[in-house]
Amino acid sequence: MALVPFAKRTRRIVGESGLFGDISILERLEDFRKRIVRALLAVAGGALVGFALIDRLVAFLLQPTRRALPGGTRLIYTEPGEAFGLYVQVALISGVVFAMPFIMYQLWRLIAPLVPPGARRFAIPFVGFTTLGFVAGAAFTHYIAFPYMMAFFASFNTPDLLFMPRLDDVFDLYTKMVLGMAIVFQMPTVVFFLAKLGLITAGFLWRSFKYAFLLIFIAAAVITPTGDMVTQTIFAAPMVALYLLSIGIAWVFGKVAPVQPTDRED
Repeated sequence: MALVPFAKRTRRIVGESGLFGDISILERLEDFRKRIVRALLAVAGGALVGFALIDRLVAFLLQPTRRALPGGTRLIYTEPGEAFGLYVQVALISGVVFAMPFIMYQLWRLIAPLVPPGARRFAIPFVGFTTLGFVAGAAFTHYIAFPYMMAFFASFNTPDLLFMPRLDDVFDLYTKMVLGMAIVFQMPTVVFFLAKLGLITAGFLWRSFKYAFLLIFIAAAVITPTGDMVTQTIFAAPMVALYLLSIGIAWVFGKVAPVQPTDRED
């Protein structure tokens, strides 16, 4: 079965000394604490920069919504602290974005003991690819997916139904879509490292394409706020494109595992 070689390759990568080698669990927990603290300090520093640019950032993030609103319609807030909360959220999100390379580097240092020694030289590609994936997913949401969603919602505006979206509801939908697409756009990075480790191949991904295609549209149907096929396709299309890109990445960078006579089941 296909899982047998996969399991054997995984055992070779992990090794006989366990996941953490000679490092104790307490040492790993202490290292985890230090990485988290450093990442949070970087986010705090980025948030200070965000506060300095807060008016520009809020205007930029709300721009897709304002363009989609019918003439004369404005965003509203109905609670005293709602607008202030938006500014705080924008500053924190900008802090995460500004600190993303450093956060990804801390994550790499955290998982480095799980990575084979030969693959530990990929720290810079890991940081670069994950940051690029996050930015690409956020850009796709900001410039394509979210404006279409708001235009769809605003299309029901009539003389009898006035579209006046609440600020908190709009930004909550925006952040969820950005986070979801930022995670989806990490697919090529994950495939790159799995292929370099020899855990997956381009052939395996290609043979699994029909199943992946079905799962992608199921996932798009779940995360899509509306039930129409056009919106679902807008969410699913980049996932399919990223999957095809991942096949190419696995083909170019993947390892060809030699056939071992010992892998055969007698």
